[in-house]
Amino acid sequence: MNEDQRFGPGGPGPYGQGGSGGAGGPSNPGGPGTSGTPGGPAQPGSAQPGTQQPGPYGQGGPAPSAYSAPGTPRGDVPAIPAQAPPSEGAASEARQKLAALRQEIGKAVVGQDAAVTGLVIGLLCRGHVLLEGVPGVAKTLLVRTLAASLELEMNRVQFTPDLMPGDITGSLIYDAKSGEFSFRKGPVFTNLLLADEINRTPPKTQAALLEAMEERQVSADGTSRQLTEPFMVIATQNPVEYEGTYPLPEAQLDRFLLKLVLPLPERGDEIEVLRRHSQGFNPRDLAAAGVSPVATAADLEAAREEVAQVRVGPEVVGYVVDLVRATRTSPSLSLGVSPRGATALLAAARAWAWLAGRSFVTPDDVKALAVPALRHRVQLRPEAELEGVGAESVIGTVLGAVPVPR
Repeated sequence: MNEDQRFGPGGPGPYGQGGSGGAGGPSNPGGPGTSGTPGGPAQPGSAQPGTQQPGPYGQGGPAPSAYSAPGTPRGDVPAIPAQAPPSEGAASEARQKLAALRQEIGKAVVGQDAAVTGLVIGLLCRGHVLLEGVPGVAKTLLVRTLAASLELEMNRVQFTPDLMPGDITGSLIYDAKSGEFSFRKGPVFTNLLLADEINRTPPKTQAALLEAMEERQVSADGTSRQLTEPFMVIATQNPVEYEGTYPLPEAQLDRFLLKLVLPLPERGDEIEVLRRHSQGFNPRDLAAAGVSPVATAADLEAAREEVAQVRVGPEVVGYVVDLVRATRTSPSLSLGVSPRGATALLAAARAWAWLAGRSFVTPDDVKALAVPALRHRVQLRPEAELEGVGAESVIGTVLGAVPVPR
């Protein structure tokens, strides 16, 4: 692939050329960083997954149902390669171990390779991940299997309207024998904290996680207590049921490195799920499914050190800045991406470049992570929402409009 093909403006993104235009519209070039079918003449009828959706707020971006590369499972980011290619030097042992996660997690979870990649990127970047999907797409099972595959401790908290902050962080308990108060640690003192249905608890309890997510510590009675490393919050929410929920405020959404959408499985994947259950698969017994640790916390720390050595050129830094600044002037958005979002996008692209076996970041890496890293950091205008414009399509438009460095 030559330079024009990789970095030329208007050319195909890392997932191939985008799809054709919607009904009655002309063929549009593919949105960078999204999947699609090869460009061609517009077809009558409704747009298909992966096609561009033009509208009054700028040329449409990718359809929400297709974000992965051709030939890879659906999801927000490409799946970790089964065998990660070696970088310019010797192949990294830590990279090979993390690449083996896909196969190990696949023993219990079917068809969510892209979500596995996103969670690994979150761990590599010391970030947190928000998972969104309808009930029954294995969000909880995915996190449990990830913890078992990495030999990490995991705690799960079911967020409910009556949950209190102390139920998460811990609280002071009076000891009648000693006559003193002692601190009893809450479930946040773990490696992976699964905040299940985080939007079902009031803002007061949601805010209890802010210090833990940002500072990696919990403060109580004037004393700060450090959390275990590695530490990551993986929160889940249901996108189809909003009665009795408390939407996360923008300040807390901005704390999540990535927002991953877990799609419903393809027909073949769903058949495989039922086949496994018919043969006695028990999602509560991962050991019986053959899940075992393929990496440890030490391997993860070694991987983080290698990610920190990945080079980022000034042209890539400028490209990230141009992308986030473009969201702030988009006519479809009332709130654009903050500088924290820019640093998150760059960090995620750096981790993906390392997973792909390279020691440098390209604009294609930035495009690949733009949607999951930015979609939850923007706020649509009411008129754009009425027109059916989504955050993903706006980001796709921005990716198509900002010139790519050569």
